Amino acid sequence: MKVIGILIGVVFFLSIGCRRPEVRLPILGEPVITQRLFNGKIVYDSAFPTIPHFSFLDQDSTEVNNQSFSGKIYVADFIFLSCPSICPKMTAEMKRTHDFFLRNDRICFISHTVDPERDSIPRLKAFASSLHIDDRKWKFVTGNQDSILQLAEKGYFSNAYKDSTAPGGYVHSGGLLLIDKNRHIRGVYDGTNPKETYRLINDINILLKEPS
Repeated sequence: MKVIGILIGVVFFLSIGCRRPEVRLPILGEPVITQRLFNGKIVYDSAFPTIPHFSFLDQDSTEVNNQSFSGKIYVADFIFLSCPSICPKMTAEMKRTHDFFLRNDRICFISHTVDPERDSIPRLKAFASSLHIDDRKWKFVTGNQDSILQLAEKGYFSNAYKDSTAPGGYVHSGGLLLIDKNRHIRGVYDGTNPKETYRLINDINILLKEPS
């Protein structure tokens, strides 16, 4: 019995020693420093930036805003349907990720068009339908162009602007951005690189394990 007890102790010790440390994704962006008065003294606080409030219409003419993703993890990108360069690749990688998490209602997706003048709601609907996606899970949104471009730059720290010399008339980032349930950016991935999609999927699984 004494030998058995020793063996159990050794196995327990080894299991503790071999346990992998918890992996946690970083929060991206420079912390914002604020000050407030507390008990007559100035106190400094810091907080990581969050995705600011937004309100757009999706492919079903339904309003999509921050509350639409409350308590959710989501992946965001900025595209336009007549894009002749990177957008088709980005959408293909978003689709792969969408399909992987199709049955997980904690994961959502949002694609913002940077060309709302041409990308009307019916056109977005037709495009979404061609992908055979879950419309409740993946939103293609349109709205005021200035608001979309500003959200890309100020909210997601992503390039998106008009440029008549660029293919299709726009320059925009090829990044897929991973946002947690607290609206923090937790990762940026090259939407044109299939290997990056595996990293994105892995990181989403890490986020899913984070405590609420």
